[in-house]
Amino acid sequence: MSTLNAMPACLYIVATPIGNLSDMTPHAIDVLKQVAIIACEDTRTSGKLLSHFGIETRGSRVDEAKSHIENEDETSNQKGHNKLWAYHEHNSAIQTPKIIEMIEQGHSVALISDAGTPLVSDPGYQLVQAAHEAGVAVSPIVGASAAIGALSVAGLPSDRFSFIGFLPAKTHGRQKQLSALTSRTETLIFYEAPHRIVSSLEDMAAIFGTDRAVTFCRELTKTFETVHKSTLGDLVEFVKADDNQQRGEIVVVVAGVAMAKDSDDISTHDTLLQRLLEDLSVKKAAALAADITGVKKNALYQRLLELQAG
Repeated sequence: MSTLNAMPACLYIVATPIGNLSDMTPHAIDVLKQVAIIACEDTRTSGKLLSHFGIETRGSRVDEAKSHIENEDETSNQKGHNKLWAYHEHNSAIQTPKIIEMIEQGHSVALISDAGTPLVSDPGYQLVQAAHEAGVAVSPIVGASAAIGALSVAGLPSDRFSFIGFLPAKTHGRQKQLSALTSRTETLIFYEAPHRIVSSLEDMAAIFGTDRAVTFCRELTKTFETVHKSTLGDLVEFVKADDNQQRGEIVVVVAGVAMAKDSDDISTHDTLLQRLLEDLSVKKAAALAADITGVKKNALYQRLLELQAG
């Protein structure tokens, strides 16, 4: 038996499948069945998902929650009786205070996106931020994420990574942002739209270098899934040669810039190490230098001892 009704009113951040509907968790279904309101990006897309799992979107629970607040979503013909509320970048300023007030009156609300984990490339952070400011409880109902799913199969270092999301649509802005990322040593995760994927990959190859390792992930968990590991130069040709690779949901996972990997190369960082030694202990200098350069801390520590000895 679910304990959701026994819990205090809460804002639930609920992950939904990114493709394969079997990835919907029993916990997510249970929460979505019981909350008073489900805030979503697109009521039509989410309506189909909820219908598949037998989650009712109209009923007495919604009527009760509507006692003092009226949903002004113009896509609904029966305002207040629809459990689904549209919540997106164009109406978040209006909907956010209504949802917070709903929870403050004792009614739980769930936030979902069209696919995957909310707040990854969508405006949901505004609602979560408002919830924290109002002292409203926020709880994650974990599940699928395209970014983490892609990282898990990329075959690239996963101990440190940055989610970049969508690059600017215009060439100048995209190239400027990529240029600012050229020295990053951690793995980089990008989302990209199908109609821009070729131009974006060409820019990555030009700025990061054609030999930079990359894994191209498309339509993860879906029927025509692609996971292709190569270099940026080869990937450009792979995607240009197959129109199918220019369709669907795309994640590009790019390796960070290669740094020195052995003690023979560490001497190239002597200027940095000597400067750090002026203000820090050997141990702290090694740790900071490792963060900056990507070189292993133990190797840097030994080199610092050598420099200190003169």
